Amino acid sequence: MAHIRCYTTTTPACWGVVFFWLCLFCVTGCQAVSTPPGLAQHDGVLRVATFNTAMSRDEPGALRDAMRSGTDAQAKRVAEVLQRVRPDIVLLQEVDFDPTDEAYDAFQERYLGVSQNAARPIVYPYRYAPPVNTGVSAGVDLNGDGELSVPQDAHGWGNYPGHYGMVVLSKYPIVEDDIRTFRELRWIDASPESLQATGYYSDEAAQVLRLSSKTHADVPVAVPGMMTLHLLVSHPTPPVFDGPEDRNGRRNAAEIALIPRMIDALSVDSCFIVLGDLNADPNDGDSRPGAVRVLLDHASIQPIAPVSTGGARAALLDGGANQTHRSDPAADTADWNDDPERGSGNLRVDYALPSVALSVAGSGVFWPTADDPLAYLLDASDHRLVWVDLERE
Repeated sequence: MAHIRCYTTTTPACWGVVFFWLCLFCVTGCQAVSTPPGLAQHDGVLRVATFNTAMSRDEPGALRDAMRSGTDAQAKRVAEVLQRVRPDIVLLQEVDFDPTDEAYDAFQERYLGVSQNAARPIVYPYRYAPPVNTGVSAGVDLNGDGELSVPQDAHGWGNYPGHYGMVVLSKYPIVEDDIRTFRELRWIDASPESLQATGYYSDEAAQVLRLSSKTHADVPVAVPGMMTLHLLVSHPTPPVFDGPEDRNGRRNAAEIALIPRMIDALSVDSCFIVLGDLNADPNDGDSRPGAVRVLLDHASIQPIAPVSTGGARAALLDGGANQTHRSDPAADTADWNDDPERGSGNLRVDYALPSVALSVAGSGVFWPTADDPLAYLLDASDHRLVWVDLERE
């Protein structure tokens, strides 16, 4: 029976450097194909992915209506990305929470289950959509304006409960009885005092504000023939849209710092993979220095950096803020405003980080180049899907 090979391994850092220079050469010297032959043919491996779809809608129920219609252009493109890359397990972010499940059912039936531009339909029999803190009132005046309103006084920024939610889709059973969530963990209970936005939150607000802006969860998946694979999923708040107190930057760092604690709570021989839009680049952007390094430098994690030719080429052609970046542009996963006065440029913020107990067969970022036949799929989201292949036997 097929199973995941689970043992300690390392990934040579030089591979990323070599690929980066090859990508730069291709910008001027060859026709790059961002979807190489065999990308969607991954027999013998387990493909795990994360994708911020940017499908959230400002009104409650609007995403459900779009899924029911079967005609939503963005949902069609998101579905096609999944049909092209064909992950076995994927975490989708910015999919509004639907307590009726109708949105998820309709997305499967009317988008994923229908061929998009001749791509093969894909079926995910299992899913897990956790409640999230976005749009959930904290019950106190968080921003000190004398009023109690949402989204300003919600545990996570959102117009309504479930805004900017997430869902795990899987071809393999999710062990629901063993799911652990940390959604209600208070910030003051989870992080050092140095990460608190002192002077901004009142004592009353500090006593109730939850750490996770959406949720943090350990989602076990029973992949046949292997020990359980733990998906450590989260979507920390962006480290911007605040003031000199840096409350969002501090919270972003504290949310990321919770993930190593989740890892340490697992048994030493556990297989896991960290998935999510962490809203933090290792070197660039507005996150606090070293925020994501506490995760990348964790002894139990393989700090792999999936890459794409499309990301390297986009950074070079877009210019602007990208010209001052220190991170490898081939590892970028988000295409943001390149104006140095108004935006951060393209960044690496989406992560799929396997444990050292897993053998990695390959990885990548789905970022077609402008001349790729699939370049129209860049309109699906301002984020790119990130995938990792784990070896089977």
